[in-house]
Formats: sequence, structure tokens, C-alpha cells
Amino acid sequence: MDSDNRLGRFLSARRALVSPEESGLPTGSRRRVAGLRREEVAMLAGVSSDYYVRLEQGRERHPSAQVVDALARALRLEDDAVDHLHRLARPVAARPRGRTRPEPVSPVLLRMMEGWHSTPAVVLGRCLTVLAHNALGRGLFAGHTHSGDLLRLVFLDPDARDFYPDWDRVAVNTVAGLRAAAGTGHDDPLLIATVGELSLKSEEFRRLWARHDIRQKTRETKRFRHPQVGELTLDYESLTVNSAPGQQLVVYQAAPGSPSEQALTLLGSLGAGEQHPTGSTTESATESTKDFRT
Repeated sequence: MDSDNRLGRFLSARRALVSPEESGLPTGSRRRVAGLRREEVAMLAGVSSDYYVRLEQGRERHPSAQVVDALARALRLEDDAVDHLHRLARPVAARPRGRTRPEPVSPVLLRMMEGWHSTPAVVLGRCLTVLAHNALGRGLFAGHTHSGDLLRLVFLDPDARDFYPDWDRVAVNTVAGLRAAAGTGHDDPLLIATVGELSLKSEEFRRLWARHDIRQKTRETKRFRHPQVGELTLDYESLTVNSAPGQQLVVYQAAPGSPSEQALTLLGSLGAGEQHPTGSTTESATESTKDFRT
């Protein structure tokens, strides 16, 4: 879980992903490292090679904000990764976590979601487990071995590549989103267990985790190949739940008048028998999420 020298490991992983050509540097014929050399990053960032080596080795752990920004430019980091690099350079002391924290979902949020009859919605925990869903949200992800865990669905489910036609992109974004959700809190027992299991069981997860990509789950267009209603192209927005830090409310929508909207309508009618009656109580809404809690 790279808990000792997180800043150095992040810098090392990210420089391996930047080619000399991208940075306007000559490639040469005897390069022994993937991506940039340490001295090349130092030159691009305007710091000494010795100082940069100390950063990667963990002998210097608190570069200034100006140096962090210069390193981010040298490593061609996107905004989320830049923010993460600043947090690594100026970590905030966290309360020790001796056990896995519970992730209860607000009853008010559950009632709100139940009222969205044409919009799939799910609430995700900090390791992308499905903590709650409405009827369409359940229907969208139903029928898989890991329907209640979107991380394991992507990397461990036998039909994941069929369900996600753009699986490669989904896999990259899922791991980057997990790192973003984890932030610098890598002492979380749930995260440690999750990353450990996925690293053992999935070579693709292990490779992507080592890249240290950081990308907040915000909005995207995603394609699905649903076993009951066929192809779906849905836009989603991911919203933070302020009353429960670490939770994300993900809401999906099809373009008006599109075949995907018709497919969602069909999906809703197929699951109509499982929906709660209008005006369902908090208890019944909570009951509908039990199968999706970890």
C-alpha cells in the first residue's frame, strides 16, 4: 500500500509514464528507464538533481508549493493529480483507524432516490461498493457476480468485458477514481483489504494501481451492454454526499428520445414488480439496499 514514502512512489510512478518526446527531450538509443530519468524531471522542474533524488527516496518529504507546481508541470499531471501531489507534500494528520468504518446511507437520501422512477441512481462507498440504489439503479447493475461492488464487477466479474464495451477505459478510470477517493488515507483497513485482494486476483488491477493515476469520478458518458435490454449509452454525474464524507451519489441519464431512453423505460417495466409502492417508508427503502451493503 506504499504507506512509507507515498510522495516518492508517486513521483517515480508518474515520471515513468511521461515520454521524452512529450517533454521535448531527445530520446537517445541507450535509455534504460521507462519515461523520464530523474535528472530530466529535475531539469524540467528547475530543481537540482540531488534535491529531486532526495524527494523520490523519501529523504525530503515537504517540497514547497512552488516546487510541487513545477514538478506537476514536468510530469504533465492533470488537475486531480496536481491536487493529490500537494496533499502528499503537505499531509494532514489523520485519526488512526483501528477498524473499518461503517458507511450508513441517509434515510432522506434513500427516500429521494426512490422517487426517481426514470433515473438510475446508486450511492457508492469509499471503495466503490454499492451502499444503496433505487429500482432502476438496481436493475442497471443486476445479474452479475459482483453487482453490489463496482470495483470487483470491473476486475473480477467474468462478464465484465461484455457488460462494459469500453472496458479498458472503464478499468483505467475506476482505478484512478479509487485512488482519488482514497486520497492520502491509505491506512484505511477497508482500502488495504480491497487493494490487497484485487492485486492478488487481477493482474490488470495490479498494473493500473501501480500507475498512480488520480482522477475524480465526476461526469462521463458510459456504454453498457445490458443482458436484458441491450445497448445503453448513459451520461452520469457523480455528486459528493456532504452529510457522509466518502460517499458518492451517481445519477445516470439517457438522452431524451434516444434508444437508450427507451431501453431504460423497458428496464423499469421489467423491474416494476420489485419496486416499492409510492410513499414507501424509510424502513422499506432501507430494506431494499441490504443485499448491496458490505
